[in-house]
Amino acid sequence: MTQRAPKATAERKRTLALASSLVRGAVAAGLGLGSLTVLIMVLWISSPHPDSGPGGALRTAAGVWLLAHGAGLVRPETLSGVPAPVGVVPLLLLVGPLWLTHRAARGAAEPDEGRPRPSQAGAFCGVTAGYLLVVAGAAAYARNGSLRADPDTLAFPVALVVAGAAAAGVWAAAGRPLGPLPSWSPLALQESVARSVFRHRAGVACRSAAGGAMVLLGGGAVLVAVALGRNAGAAQEAFLALAGDWPGRFAVLLLAASLVPNAALWGAAYGLGPGFSLGTGATATPLGLEGTPVAPHFPLLAAVPDQGPGTLLTWAALAVPAASALAVAWFTVRRAAPADTTRAEAWSPRETALVTLLAAVGCGVVTAMLTAMAGGPLGTGALSAFGPVWWLTGPAALAWTAGVGVPAALLLRLWRLRTPGWAWRRDVPEVEEEAPAARAAGAGAAGAAEEQAVVIGRPRRRWTPWRARGGVGGGAGDAGPVGPRAPASVPAPGAAPQAATGALSGPAARRAGAGFEPYDFLPTDPWHEKAGRRQGQGGAGGAGGEDGEDGTDGTDEKGAGREKGGKREEAGSWHGKHLREARWASLKRGSGGLMADFPAGPVEDAGSVGAPRPVEAVGPLEASGSPTAPGSLGTTGSAESAEPAESAGERPAGEPGGPGTTP
Repeated sequence: MTQRAPKATAERKRTLALASSLVRGAVAAGLGLGSLTVLIMVLWISSPHPDSGPGGALRTAAGVWLLAHGAGLVRPETLSGVPAPVGVVPLLLLVGPLWLTHRAARGAAEPDEGRPRPSQAGAFCGVTAGYLLVVAGAAAYARNGSLRADPDTLAFPVALVVAGAAAAGVWAAAGRPLGPLPSWSPLALQESVARSVFRHRAGVACRSAAGGAMVLLGGGAVLVAVALGRNAGAAQEAFLALAGDWPGRFAVLLLAASLVPNAALWGAAYGLGPGFSLGTGATATPLGLEGTPVAPHFPLLAAVPDQGPGTLLTWAALAVPAASALAVAWFTVRRAAPADTTRAEAWSPRETALVTLLAAVGCGVVTAMLTAMAGGPLGTGALSAFGPVWWLTGPAALAWTAGVGVPAALLLRLWRLRTPGWAWRRDVPEVEEEAPAARAAGAGAAGAAEEQAVVIGRPRRRWTPWRARGGVGGGAGDAGPVGPRAPASVPAPGAAPQAATGALSGPAARRAGAGFEPYDFLPTDPWHEKAGRRQGQGGAGGAGGEDGEDGTDGTDEKGAGREKGGKREEAGSWHGKHLREARWASLKRGSGGLMADFPAGPVEDAGSVGAPRPVEAVGPLEASGSPTAPGSLGTTGSAESAEPAESAGERPAGEPGGPGTTP
């Protein structure tokens, strides 16, 4: 007994969980049926001349509730004596049963604490069975009413709609996973679903398909609203002619409101091209209305176009499927190439096109399913075909979204991953005049450096090239039409003796023109900026010599500072040449003679410009062209280059840094 007790307890909990799921399904069906019955009974009570008693009103409520699930109804009492089918489902009434079934299945799959929890399959079967029991009871009760259900439609689509809503609720309770698939499914499909990349792509395709279907539905609603606005008089006349008292008008208004989603789908089918049928002998398309329409007198049908060929206004309806295809492409590219991604991280063109195609297939399937319920027969004879044809509307939606959406997605991907090359700039000044000016750089210079003085005129709109990641070619100080180019940030090792005197030629001149700066140490802490400002204010004379010694006035050898990146480089800047050389000399002097001599610039090379060169133990050239002492780092006449040699001569031979051998 003690060994069987745990097993019996588990079975009892499982049975209670299944019973709870069954009750939840029945309660969900009862809530939907009860709410609709209350509404119909209120209309029956307020009607001054009811056609039947309370029993007939209850049976009508049961029939309308079954119609909301997609069941086909039959009107046995007709003028001809032949029962007439009613297959147009008010899609707004379908929302209530779907939501109630979904909530019941989700609550059964994740019950409250302290209650038994069934398996996912048990929750699905229990909720579906409980709901379908109420459906069978309502169909049996409405058999003798004015609107009885067709038994063949109870299995399809009523049972399918209920099972789909219950499955969606259980799936939502499980966290909406994509997989694993059943064991009987193909192995290749199971392996594909197991990959996270596949699940991500499938999720993007589903969201894109839903977005495209919503845009298509919204576009159809806009078409219907515009058509009703143009024919407002005919719609008002039809509304007033159907009922003379206020309860009847309220009933007509509720029926028209429940058929608004149907009208939106009719408008979407009209924009897609296949259009919709107004009887067996009339079809309305953007090209025109052909045949003689046979339609009941109803306010929403006042939006039907007039007979005859189409006009430019009717052809404008083709913008609706084009907008849907662009929406599919946009939702796909948002995930394929986000705004902050790089070309390497973005999806490939093949993946983007494939996901967009899958989204187009999903949009076509959803459109076909909705249009299949939006239309149907309203009687026999000419009214046996009424509304859009699903097997034409679905492929049309697929063709539009695939034919327009796939190329649009590829173009959007290219646009989002583009490299900025041209832009419309309003803040770029117009270059009015360029006056070249040449001046001598020093007494012993071998050549002259040309500088471009740009006269800035008034700003105006213009197409101007710009580079977001830096320009190619040109010097660091070249100011183009849109501003300075970024200087090179990686210096090449080597010696440049001519850098001090300004006599540059050959590859060395090209390296200097490309923004090369030797010993380019970038600051890492904010205190560097403060130190640079202090040295620029108080130590400019010590770094660059007294004013008037070499004509620099605390600036570099060219006398007025350098043009670097289109901005004036102040003499006291932390990255200035004089202060950098002074820091390097001070660092060498404080090392106790352990630091070797390093060159101050790149070596002139007749070969490749950017190739590294071995360091030569040669100091910078003086004005006469002969190499200076190894301890000298600056130019002739500069205080920072002469100071290390003088201090070395004043020290004894045994001290570090003085004359003599160094270890």
